[in-house]
Amino acid sequence: MIFLEILMNKLTIIYITIAAITALLLALFQYLYKSKLKSNLKYLLITLRSISIFGILLLLINPTFESFTYFDEKPTLVIAVDNSESVSYLKQDEKAREVVAALKGNSELNKRFNVQSYSFGKSVSTLDSLNFKERQSNLAMALKQFGEVYANQTAPIIVLSDGNQTYGSDYSYIAKGVKQPIYPIILGDSTIHSDLSIKQLNVNRYVYLKNKFPVEIIANYSGNASINTELKIWSGNTVVFRKTLQFNASKQSEIISTALLANSVGVKTYRVELVALDSEKNTVNNFKNFGVEVIDQKTNIAVVYNRLHPDLGALKKAIESNEQRSITLIKPKAYLNKINDFQLAILYQPDNSFNVVLKEIKEQKVNTFIISGATTNWNILNESQDYFKQKITNQTENYQPSLNRNYGTFIVENLDFNSFPPLKSEFGALQISVPHETLLYKTVNGITTEDILLATFEADATKHAILNGEDIWRWRAQSFLNTNGFNAFDEFINKLVQYLSSNKKRKRINIDYKSFYNGNDDVIISAQYFNKNFEFDNSASLSVVLKNKDTESVKEVPLLLNNGNYSVDLSGIDAGLYDFTVKHNLESVAASGSFQILEYNVEQQFLNADVTKLNALANNSNGEAYFTSQLELLTTNILSDNRYKTIQKSTKNIVSLIDWKYLLGLIALSLFIEWFIRKYNGLI
Repeated sequence: MIFLEILMNKLTIIYITIAAITALLLALFQYLYKSKLKSNLKYLLITLRSISIFGILLLLINPTFESFTYFDEKPTLVIAVDNSESVSYLKQDEKAREVVAALKGNSELNKRFNVQSYSFGKSVSTLDSLNFKERQSNLAMALKQFGEVYANQTAPIIVLSDGNQTYGSDYSYIAKGVKQPIYPIILGDSTIHSDLSIKQLNVNRYVYLKNKFPVEIIANYSGNASINTELKIWSGNTVVFRKTLQFNASKQSEIISTALLANSVGVKTYRVELVALDSEKNTVNNFKNFGVEVIDQKTNIAVVYNRLHPDLGALKKAIESNEQRSITLIKPKAYLNKINDFQLAILYQPDNSFNVVLKEIKEQKVNTFIISGATTNWNILNESQDYFKQKITNQTENYQPSLNRNYGTFIVENLDFNSFPPLKSEFGALQISVPHETLLYKTVNGITTEDILLATFEADATKHAILNGEDIWRWRAQSFLNTNGFNAFDEFINKLVQYLSSNKKRKRINIDYKSFYNGNDDVIISAQYFNKNFEFDNSASLSVVLKNKDTESVKEVPLLLNNGNYSVDLSGIDAGLYDFTVKHNLESVAASGSFQILEYNVEQQFLNADVTKLNALANNSNGEAYFTSQLELLTTNILSDNRYKTIQKSTKNIVSLIDWKYLLGLIALSLFIEWFIRKYNGLI
């Protein structure tokens, strides 16, 4: 329904009144005053002329109208289905399909609501079909997205799930931020069976040769009887640790800690086992594999400084997030006495006290990472080497970073540099006289310049990087705000450090991967390809040849260009040892590696639905939880709930009279009829 309402103030009404009187007077003057026309036709002409003049004057006054359009808006009913493996493992997959079909096919629900259906695992997608093969489930993330999408609507949410979340934050508390009633339909039952499980296993990813590394295991028991079991840690066919455990109704958890010896270099895998009970239904959760990478030594890195700054702490935390690396914060004089103890020197804002250090680094050909800032002495830096020169202005400026997508020395990803705060840098261009690659350009007021913010180069058998700005601690903080963690920034710094501390020659194909993956990890291999001039080629045809060393099976998968890198997602392949080769399909250029996938399926660790959490989710959102057998009751309650009434809404649009075509048509029509009558009667 559409309604029009004219908007007029007192002045506009006066103008319209004057326009109407003026139009009438002008028409009367033309057709009555000294007019020779004696017939009644003159009154018709007066009327037509009055209409024409009044219409034209109205257009000049141009009053405005409010146009109201009224419509009915039905509430939205969101149906979200857990598509993870745990649903089929609990034998609830067919029941879930039946419930979804019944909800989507219910004519009363479709009449009352706009029904929108989704499936979720690790991410959310529009419901097309259900296969229950998602390897992880993140209900908290799904609810958060629904809350954002339907924030301004009435949209109750029906969630079909067993409640066993394997990824993300606790969903039972996320409901308070969703602001929509949530109705969990519980897939599974609440029957408690006697069950042993390995709830959690904590171990470092990297260990050092001949060192002992800690292993912490949390063993759980659900049941009422008193039982005895044994925990074993296997290395191959050898038991390296064992302990007898006792559980009962009052003691249902125990933390077991031990330390194992790393006696050889490489990836070492272990298997933790809880000896199963005779009556135990689910024995999959009695086992868990874990791996460690044994390395020969740490990379020792010196951060040489003469000025305290938050950047120092940020660098230390970022670099030491990789257990293969150790940071020492050291003054210039002390560094001279220990220069041979380090594989890389990070020179933070070199000043006068760095004079001897810079000379010694040049003589001993030490790899460096130079970070400049407001207190950097560029005279000393410029004179100490021949690789780069900074124009000295004694003025500073704030510059934001802009990523060079064609940077090819190592793979850069996972950072939103555009959101990062600016760094304080010397005003003026930095010129590097040796072959180099710019990783980050300077950006001012959203305009990317050709000036270097971060660059890497190799010269005289050494590797170097220069960051032309201070306050990277702000970058680490922003990375946390963007991703709820420091991992992305720390990984970026560690890739830079790995490049600088390594003496490996540059290759035309760089590959990035992990030496081992846990069973539910995303197995992603990234690569960069360069032409003969070592320029990044974004049109190459690359593929990975993957060989399972256990079964000897081989398959080839193409790599796709994504965010400036070639990558392939191998998630879902079987556990085992793999060799792989990333190759160019038209040239004899390749790079190889190997990794291991540890057997573990987190979605098969559950024996029951998590009824407690699903009930808490419903209570925290003013909803209600139901079992699949209560579907009719759920439908009845939702249809009778007064919170979900159809709402009549309106949209208002202010329209100027000059945009009203009918008035223009009326003016034209009255002028035409007046002209025709006068022409017909010989008055023209």
